[in-house]
Amino acid sequence: MKITCNSSRLCGKVTVPGSKSHTIRALAIASLAEGESIIEAPLNSNDTQAAVKTYAALGAMIDVGDDVWTVQGTSGELKAPDDVIDVGNSGSTLRVALGSAALLRDGMAVFTGDEQIRGRPAGPLLEALSDLGAQATSTRGNGMAPIVVKGRLSGGETSIECKTSQYLTSLLINAPLADGDSTIHVPVLNERPYVGITLDWLSHQNIKLEHNGYSEFHIRGGQSYKPFRKKIAADFSSATFFLCAGALGENDVVVKGLDLDDTQGDKAVLDYLRAMGANIEINSSQVRVRAGDLTGCELDLNATPDALPMMAVLGCFARGTTTLINVPQARIKETDRIAVMREELERLGAKIRELEDGLVIEQSDLKATEVDGHDDHRVVMALAVAGCSIPGDTRINGFEVAAVTFPGFVDCMRGLGASMEPVE
Repeated sequence: MKITCNSSRLCGKVTVPGSKSHTIRALAIASLAEGESIIEAPLNSNDTQAAVKTYAALGAMIDVGDDVWTVQGTSGELKAPDDVIDVGNSGSTLRVALGSAALLRDGMAVFTGDEQIRGRPAGPLLEALSDLGAQATSTRGNGMAPIVVKGRLSGGETSIECKTSQYLTSLLINAPLADGDSTIHVPVLNERPYVGITLDWLSHQNIKLEHNGYSEFHIRGGQSYKPFRKKIAADFSSATFFLCAGALGENDVVVKGLDLDDTQGDKAVLDYLRAMGANIEINSSQVRVRAGDLTGCELDLNATPDALPMMAVLGCFARGTTTLINVPQARIKETDRIAVMREELERLGAKIRELEDGLVIEQSDLKATEVDGHDDHRVVMALAVAGCSIPGDTRINGFEVAAVTFPGFVDCMRGLGASMEPVE
């Protein structure tokens, strides 16, 4: 699907959907728990539906309602799936479920996904699972899907470099159900706040573990998860597009339903906007952003790689130079987001160059043209916000991929006054 965007003043209130990070963790833990769990206000998107199908294939019974999901857990006794599990485009589902499949007592699970998933690394996680007693191998020997996993995690000791936090999250969620205790050494960890989200879930479940900062974890085996009822917090990663949109032109955007006390790392986007000069007002669960005299600055995005596409767009409209650094893992997301954002913003006329671990963006006079979303949901949404700030028709190819995390994105943008129309 192709979308055409044109210059628009965005004004009004918007409510963003639930957090993908929380929803997938909730599904995994509920599926491993005993009894019935209730997940309220989950994100219903392509990625979370992939998680539903994955854990259903592993034995959980999941009833997906409009705003409430009910999960009958397996008490940690997963079953071998009848067929290959296809996780679609969901890297977080793949990596978390690889750890769960390592709990199988009999049989095996085979995982694959779309072309992007088959090109995303999982090798360090496979090695760690094998260190802890399971058998986890890439069928092509390249550390990527398709992947075969056999149980069972028996515990032990491993060291893993986590260029993506999803590796560690997988181990932390599943190691408590291993037969023995596990020790995990983490010499490299990107995206630390996402591990914080996982630890928060484990704390609510009274899981016994000790950790030395984020560099070493000791997890007691033989534990179990309990059923729960929990409402999913709104997604700061999705809110990023509207918060940043509010800082452009004469826009005035209020994002509703955000929990500033939640553990999501992408709430740091508010700090980035303040550093660049945007006007921000916080009132209870509402955040209002209006344009200020935006000025470029240096931003360390290691904890918030999902923010890179939108912050790169914002840099084009900020006086001076904006430098996005320390985010090398952005190159191993759905796309190489550093290269892709440089390429597509250059098409729009941006003065931008790549760093090994980020981007340098100069204030630029962008011109409408046709751009490509590269099958990356965060890239297409960032380009849409840019297109609504540029006179003329900005055409974005492949916009259907926004449904990976935000099926209602276009409706929300239109509700603020965006000129966005599908092109046949």
